[in-house]
Formats: sequence, C-alpha cells, structure tokens
Amino acid sequence: MSIIELLASPAAWAALLTLIMMEVVLGIDNLVFVAILSNKLPEADRARTRRIGIGLALIMRLLLLTTISWIVGMTAPVIDLGLTGGIDAHGSPSFETAFSIRDLILIAGGLFLLYKATTEIHHSVDPAESDSPLDKTNSQKSLGFASAIAQILVLDLVFSIDSILTAVGMTDELPIMIVAVVVAVGVMLLAADPLSNFIAKNPTVVMLALGFLLMIGLVLIADGFGVHVPKGYVYTAMAFSAGVEILNIWSRKARERRGGNGAAH
Repeated sequence: MSIIELLASPAAWAALLTLIMMEVVLGIDNLVFVAILSNKLPEADRARTRRIGIGLALIMRLLLLTTISWIVGMTAPVIDLGLTGGIDAHGSPSFETAFSIRDLILIAGGLFLLYKATTEIHHSVDPAESDSPLDKTNSQKSLGFASAIAQILVLDLVFSIDSILTAVGMTDELPIMIVAVVVAVGVMLLAADPLSNFIAKNPTVVMLALGFLLMIGLVLIADGFGVHVPKGYVYTAMAFSAGVEILNIWSRKARERRGGNGAAH
C-alpha cells in the first residue's frame, strides 16, 4: 500500500494509533530502567545519559525494522529440551522448553534485570559501601558514563526486540511501524527527565521502581519459557502500586506542612 493510500485509509490510522499506544506502554519498562540507572551517575551526566540511552533505543528499533524477516525468524525454535507443561485452559502447554533466539534473549534480559534490581535492593537495605555499580554509597566511583550506556544498550536490545515483534504482529505496513516507534520513543524522551527527577526527589519511589524491575524481569523469563503473562495484568498492577505510592507522598507532604505550620505558631 502506498503512502497516499495509507494516509487516506481509516483502518491504517486506527492501526497507527493502536500501535503507538502499545509501543508507549511497552516503553515504560525501558524508561524505568534508564531512569534508575542514570540517577546513579553524577548529576552533570544524568540528562545526557538518558538522551543517549533513549536515542540508542530508537536507532536499534529502526535498524530492527529494516530486518523484519530476520526478526520474525527469531521466533523459530533453535534449542529443544523436550519438556512441556500440562495443557492449560486455552489448549496450549503451560510452559515449554523449545527455545527460539527471541526466547533466549528474553531470558537473558530477565536475569539481567533480576540481578540489577536485587543488587540495588540489597544495598538499599544494607547500605555498606561495596564495589557494586549500583551501590548508592559508591556509585560515582564504580559506575561511569560508558558503563551506564553499555548496560542501557543491553536492555534496549531486549525491549526493542519485544517492541518490534509486537509491531509486526499488529500490522504489515512498515511506514506505520516506523511512525509508531518514532512517536513512542519521542514520548519516552519527553518523559525521561520528569520521571528520573521524580524518582530522585522521592526515595521511597526507588524501591517501588526496583520492584517493578523485578516483576518485569520475571515476566521476561516466564515469556522465554512460553508462559505468557497478559501484559494488561502487569501494567495494571504497576499503575495501582504507583497510585498508592503517590497517595503516600501526598500524605507525607500534608503532614510536613501541618507540622511546619504548627511549629510556626
């Protein structure tokens, strides 16, 4: 279908809007990781790291779109351990061990997220100085700009493959995919600084965000094993938890204002 035909097609516009929404939602995972990691850098490097990290995500997604046939081929099994779970309510195995390249990448990315989130949670609870790149007490000495970009790049690859496979599953039109990806990454770029600043100013939100990363890591691993957790459940849980935490923040600020007013009198 030509560009003019796409512009005149209501179905194409509907597909574009739907895909943009899906890509924005899928980008939340990527954005949370970038926000947490960039906040471990010296303040002068944070915004630059976020821009470069998200820019790399855009480049990676566009490059993957140029190799759609190869990306689709990544879903073909390359390793089969011969193990499958019982049949679920939909008539599919509850899990399987016929791994494709995509599955292996998702599992590796999930393990990476679990390691990073668990390490940071450990040092948040036990803040003794160590050599961990995510240790708050030692982050500026051990986590450099290049290290942060390298780690963001690893997760960009994982989330980009998931994003592009979602786009391929929703439309066959490459221009629609490209526009949706560019708009979604643009939204990520606009949201990166406000989200990172919000997390930096509210320390309790850090633990919540790390909990999100743990959940995302587990979902990626489960997906790699053929256990498909509906993304709607995951994002609903994240939205509910974030809403409760926002109420807690408002409550704390209200108590602080009342305490300040009481002290003034």
